[in-house]
Amino acid sequence: MPEMLEVRWHGRGGMGSVTSAELFASAVIDEGKFAQSFPSFGPERRGAPVIAYLRISDEFIRIRTDITKPDILVVIDPKLLDQIDVTVGLKDSGKIIINSSRSAKELKEKYGFKWPVAAVDGLQIARETIKLPIANTAMMGALNRLTGAVKMESLEERLRERFGARAGGNIEAMTRAYNELDMED
Repeated sequence: MPEMLEVRWHGRGGMGSVTSAELFASAVIDEGKFAQSFPSFGPERRGAPVIAYLRISDEFIRIRTDITKPDILVVIDPKLLDQIDVTVGLKDSGKIIINSSRSAKELKEKYGFKWPVAAVDGLQIARETIKLPIANTAMMGALNRLTGAVKMESLEERLRERFGARAGGNIEAMTRAYNELDMED
């Protein structure tokens, strides 16, 4: 993990990008590290593009700006790939995680990405585990598989706290995405 890991989440209002970044940051803090999460969005409505930011560090984080040069992109809504350039500012050493039924290889070829790509069908996993088409908790598992930033148990605890009785399905979604992540360098 770099000195400070910076992650930019791309989704739409109602997809849980902001919630995921927040829960991930909380789990990191629970483990004694430092983290920030905050959103950036335009029209505050369901379906509008949303960006959420996540910073993780072993040291106190003094910076308080948007993440313009992320280490990792998490794309919860793959339709955004055809509408905007989500890769703007992505470091040369960066990585992209995409919620998609396509393989990482297919996505890399289709979009001509120069960065390593990881893919998981978070939407299908969510439908099977939480019975809703909301892939955000699955994408938390995918991000943790790629980064190893936090113990899965810490993320599980945050999901239990946030979702109560519905936590089981969300934990299953996160764990499945962690295990099913497909990667292409």
